[in-house]
Amino acid sequence: MKLWLDGGLQDADSARVSVLDHGLTVGDGIFETVKATDGKPFALTRHLDRLTRSARGLGLPDPDLDEVRHGCAAVLAANPMPLGRLRITYTGGTGPLGSDRGAHGPTLVVALGETTRRPDSTAVITVPWTRNERGALTGLKTTSYAENVVALARAHEQGASEALFANTVGQLCEGTGSNVFVVLDGTLHTPPLASGCLAGITRALAAEWTGAKETDLPLDVLERADEVFLTSTLRDVQAVHRLDGRELPGTAGPVTAKAMRIFAERSGDDLDP
Repeated sequence: MKLWLDGGLQDADSARVSVLDHGLTVGDGIFETVKATDGKPFALTRHLDRLTRSARGLGLPDPDLDEVRHGCAAVLAANPMPLGRLRITYTGGTGPLGSDRGAHGPTLVVALGETTRRPDSTAVITVPWTRNERGALTGLKTTSYAENVVALARAHEQGASEALFANTVGQLCEGTGSNVFVVLDGTLHTPPLASGCLAGITRALAAEWTGAKETDLPLDVLERADEVFLTSTLRDVQAVHRLDGRELPGTAGPVTAKAMRIFAERSGDDLDP
């Protein structure tokens, strides 16, 4: 397996990042996950735009997008696979053990891992922890992911693949690595960015292509929604068949099924929408 590290391809087994990298010591970094089918990345331009927004929000220098694109192409060419998770990681680079940044400059890693197509439906849970819709990292895709690790482990313990958060005022927000949509009386809704959720790439495309409304929603909307589905880079559009103790239809409802069909068709027609 080959990966891209600071300007060139390296063997994954021998590639080295400093143990003093700020991404490791204090989580000072950002990342993007891009779906790659037969070596072709999906929505790469949107992902790189968000990478830049996250860098600016964290106070990091803008990434060199030409280098990132070159690294992505090199890694995809060096590691052929039918379906891959392309991960772009960009950190504050070598620095002190505290929160102050060093002067060494950022670290860039592009890596690829093989994955499989997700099931058409899944189980999810809600968790008691909240997203802070007013936090310094709100809306940024950072490597400070520990609370997602904890929540996802809770989901796996309960036979689910995802955990959903409310924000600090009790509104439905997002999952550990996904956005959430609900159907109420035939109308499709998703929480607005002001709820504290990440501006998901698949979320934006699904909302644009289906006409979903951005709506402030209480967490308990999940108890009465007719349909619920998740969106993310590797899930695309995925129906929810169980939510906590509530059983939903085992197959995608009509609104979800339409969203799945539209997303598959539109994303298949344009790899960089």
